[in-house]
Amino acid sequence: MILGAVLAGGQSSRFGSDKALAVLGGESLIARAVDLLSGWCEKVVVIGREEAPAPTLPDWPRPGMGPLGGIAAALRDARDEGYDEVLTCGVDSFDLPENLPALLAPAPAYLTDQPVVGLWPVSAVAPVEAILRGEGRHSMRALAEAIGARAVSQPRASININTPADLAEAEKRHGL
Repeated sequence: MILGAVLAGGQSSRFGSDKALAVLGGESLIARAVDLLSGWCEKVVVIGREEAPAPTLPDWPRPGMGPLGGIAAALRDARDEGYDEVLTCGVDSFDLPENLPALLAPAPAYLTDQPVVGLWPVSAVAPVEAILRGEGRHSMRALAEAIGARAVSQPRASININTPADLAEAEKRHGL
């Protein structure tokens, strides 16, 4: 069983407002990300927000830990709820490959151009907790190295929405 987790605890500093609530093609980015994962996962949670169109969890061990704090929270929840893997994406993920779970299988693996998009085994909970408790790098690369995750390329690059101009480009590129 796969738990889907939308990582939504970022500060949206480059975007200038709450990126999760930005509208793309008539739907908020957070709703699009939840809907996307819902097509592949038995359950979807949103990490790092109190209000969302799915159940929410706080980052672990606390806010401000970056994507690893969200992944740690999702892995802990997956472990406690009996899931085998966690499929993660950012709040601005909307144009991912239709075969994403198959592309990333077997776990652990992540998309080269968007490392927060990944398939993580529940067994990664201890390594991610150790990284977050440690003094070293708290980065996606540190997690990937610690658990031997594969970087997976996709045929076309995904759009990363960090600014209002990126959002406008995504609407134009996808005719939304």
